[in-house]
Amino acid sequence: MALTIGQSAPEFKLFNSEKEEIALSSFLGKKVIIHFFPQAFTGVCTTQLCTMRDNLNYYTDLNAVVLGISVDSVFSLAKFKEEQNYNFNLLSDFNKEVSRAYGAIYENWILNMNGVAKRAAFVIDSKGILQYAEVLESAGDLPNFEAIKACVAHID
Repeated sequence: MALTIGQSAPEFKLFNSEKEEIALSSFLGKKVIIHFFPQAFTGVCTTQLCTMRDNLNYYTDLNAVVLGISVDSVFSLAKFKEEQNYNFNLLSDFNKEVSRAYGAIYENWILNMNGVAKRAAFVIDSKGILQYAEVLESAGDLPNFEAIKACVAHID
């Protein structure tokens, strides 16, 4: 199911790499950038999240939070976060419900892996409304970071 700009972002509750439950609704009043990524410890996923890590001050200065979501376990995400020194929440969508709700899932992926998050980026405004959506078919592509920055800068 493809999401439409202007609709309410699908609510979720997921556990982060510190085993704390995080709800999207807990960020009302802030802008939220969600980055779905296929798998921890892989090259393009590391580049995607390191780009967000290295630009986090830009987003926090604009009253925004960054969330990374994959179908990896909280244990894998904890090690990935530690090794890469990520300074934002990594959330485990191990049951694949959020990836499906956001239309960001490969039902059939490489090496017979089924139900892996697609690389995708979403920007949600402070009222919980979807303002930007980019779901990539090729796991080798990166989101348009400049478009994400521009969106965050121009919404409430």
